[in-house]
Amino acid sequence: MSMSAPTVAASVEEHGAKRRQIIEGATAVFMAKGFDAASMGEIARTAGVSKGTLYVYFDDKKKLFEAIVQQACTVQAEHVFDLDPNDHDVAEVLTRLGIAYTSVMCRTEGLSALRTVVAIAARMPDLGRIFYDTGPADGTRKLKTYLDAQIAAGVLNIDAAESDIVAGQFLDALTATTFKPMLFNFDAPSPERIEQVVRIAVRAFLAAYKAK
Repeated sequence: MSMSAPTVAASVEEHGAKRRQIIEGATAVFMAKGFDAASMGEIARTAGVSKGTLYVYFDDKKKLFEAIVQQACTVQAEHVFDLDPNDHDVAEVLTRLGIAYTSVMCRTEGLSALRTVVAIAARMPDLGRIFYDTGPADGTRKLKTYLDAQIAAGVLNIDAAESDIVAGQFLDALTATTFKPMLFNFDAPSPERIEQVVRIAVRAFLAAYKAK
């Protein structure tokens, strides 16, 4: 007997809810224990599922951590790098992007995940590449696409062959004095400090690349 459409939809929703439940529990364990010390048993207990159910969704903790990384990066990209190529107010677009991006990067709960990825990237290079490609690199690509549209519109004067570098440098300018100190246990910057840093970065960017 085939399942009805409502039944299939309910099953898919339940599957998604259970997966999110597991990811939330695993995130808590990874943040508290680190990757190496975390066990699938403890993850199952924290998530409120049986170990058998955990293995139905994820083969091992590496796959589980990959899912956490991809989800975090996807959420960031969806909310931060939603740039309209037809919006030619570069100052406003970059200011809005800069404040949103820097605020996301400077969330204290995100530091443990980054440190964990960096710590295991040498022996699990594929995990490091997944994190970088779905997070920082994807953000740079999206900003590059926006910059390329402004170059084509005559708003910016950037060599098209260098727009990826320019995009990466702008994003690095936002985090050099905000996020980077947090890696060494400095306090998170205030919203006022973030806005100040962003406005300076945007001003420098426009001075260098705005078409005359």
